[in-house]
Amino acid sequence: MKILVTGGAGFIGSAVVRHLIHDTEHAVVNLDALTYAGNLESLSGVADHERYVFEHVDITDAEAVARVLGEHRPDVIMHLAAESHVDRSIDGPAAFMHTNIMGTYTLLEAARTYWQGLQQSAPEKAAGFRFHHVSTDEVYGDLEDPAELFTEETSYAPSSPYSASKASSDHLVRAWQRTFGLPAVLSNCSNNYGPYHFPEKLIPLMILNALAGKPLPVYGNGQQVRDWLYVEDHARALVRVALEGHNGETYNIGGHNEKTNLEVVHALCDLLDELAPENAPRGGGYRELITFVADRPGHDLRYAIDAGKIERELGWRPEETFSTGLRKTVEWYLHHREWWQRVQDGSYQGQRLGVL
Repeated sequence: MKILVTGGAGFIGSAVVRHLIHDTEHAVVNLDALTYAGNLESLSGVADHERYVFEHVDITDAEAVARVLGEHRPDVIMHLAAESHVDRSIDGPAAFMHTNIMGTYTLLEAARTYWQGLQQSAPEKAAGFRFHHVSTDEVYGDLEDPAELFTEETSYAPSSPYSASKASSDHLVRAWQRTFGLPAVLSNCSNNYGPYHFPEKLIPLMILNALAGKPLPVYGNGQQVRDWLYVEDHARALVRVALEGHNGETYNIGGHNEKTNLEVVHALCDLLDELAPENAPRGGGYRELITFVADRPGHDLRYAIDAGKIERELGWRPEETFSTGLRKTVEWYLHHREWWQRVQDGSYQGQRLGVL
């Protein structure tokens, strides 16, 4: 089987590509525009594999996307390409509207044309075709009841330009599935973390700031709650959804690891005290670097996923606890300084984004 992964050079996308090449027999076409967060070094271990092909293409380029589909004739499209950082969406919403909404529309139209062509030329291949749209739990907005969890039936209430753009793309996919019959499934995930994470996100930012002796900026009082999902667990879940999910269905993917932001930062500091004591502030541990800063505009207080459906229907559950996954993550950053140092030499230098 041949699987087209859009955004395959990104954080989650590269984990999906590595999993497909290392742990399955499927061929992979990686379609990525290589914007600031796309990094082919995250795929250095599979770049020369006979089952891997890279296409430097933007999903908003209809002609190029159609060419890729026509040349490679994928059996499945896994759509992960997106602008994904909330703070960047506050600074510059236009890129999020362009990529996440118009890019998804362009890809859907190309996929529909390709699938309809298969129905005429290769009915058996058309019958197995699948479009998998990968989204976020942020489309659901905020959870006020501490006992409540996001389910696949939770109403959408996005709070940021990023989450609004992803909610829009979700609705587009459902509309193309219902109106045109495009075989499609959706998934919405909780916060990912793990190796190869771009350093603007909370966990890698805190690790790298701590190692550099810089302040660890925690928004507000640090009591915002997120459900944390190890990226390699997520990659396994996404492939399961793409290949075994039921058309027209949505699957929420979570790590069963609710933590406040402050708890996450404390855990990181304690791991670094153990694993990299030579960089700790003199006279104390890394917790001394924690600094509370003004909260993000419109910051949702709590996200939490009910991942029961994907476990019941597809047999997936996370393999990593937060403790084991976080340790693996910290160890990876300590052992891969060349990777993140080259990332930091680019456009992002650890500055705060999304300040009005």
